[in-house]
Amino acid sequence: MHVFVTGGTGTIGSAVVAELLGHGHTVLALARSDGSAQALESAGAKVLRGDLADLDVLRSGAAQCDGVISLAFGRDYGSPNALAQAIAEESAALATLGQELIGSDRPVVTVSGTPWVPGRASTEADPLPTDGPVGGRGRSVNALLDLASRGVRSTAVRMPRTVHNEGQGGFAGLLTERARRTGVAGYPGDGTQRWPAVHALDAAVLFRLALESAPAGTAWHAVADEGDAVREIATVVGRRLGLPVEAVSEETFGPFGPIFAMDQPASSTHTRKALGWQPTHPSLLEDLENIQP
Repeated sequence: MHVFVTGGTGTIGSAVVAELLGHGHTVLALARSDGSAQALESAGAKVLRGDLADLDVLRSGAAQCDGVISLAFGRDYGSPNALAQAIAEESAALATLGQELIGSDRPVVTVSGTPWVPGRASTEADPLPTDGPVGGRGRSVNALLDLASRGVRSTAVRMPRTVHNEGQGGFAGLLTERARRTGVAGYPGDGTQRWPAVHALDAAVLFRLALESAPAGTAWHAVADEGDAVREIATVVGRRLGLPVEAVSEETFGPFGPIFAMDQPASSTHTRKALGWQPTHPSLLEDLENIQP
């Protein structure tokens, strides 16, 4: 399959590109910069120059390929306005890609987050939130999945709060970055809230499986670790960096503060059974041991 990929140089995207190429697919990848283009070409992908906001370029990429994996998201989400702008840009991109594929029965796989359900681990059957700081992402993903009735094999791979590789990435990576800046390995709330996690290389396998065989209109959970207590995550970060571990206010984490403070474990039991996905790479707490002081 010739696959158009957006966001192909990120933590998830670079793993997805390698996974596709390693299993007989070819890749046309969107690149916004010379550096990204060089990295993608070195990996073995063909490059389409453009930005996520270049809707004509997105249409061209989708038209040239047998399937699409959409992973790109804005780099600036440090303020509520920046986060809202990034979500709006992603929503327009997904709508454009979906419209291009109507009636073709070609696959498009997008990324979203695992939902949170009070009192239990969320499952693939639970709906995405459509309000709150990231509600716009839920609405745009739902709109894409609705195109299943219009001849698009649209699916969503829901990612946990931390997608990691070599101790970097995701919410745990943001905790680490903040710890380096402030000299404290801080966590919001009482630290007992749980975050699910997955290694990027395991997540990449699920994106490939969804592209190849997932039925239209379905959602899947790329969850290896159902839920690690945030205090445990911060404890490993603090030990690796030689910093104290303390509770801090959720406001210190900006627009993500309320999300950081939520207990949000997630299950992938259905995904594993239905698609035969089996994570094999290190857990989050194991991988965080790669953090360098």
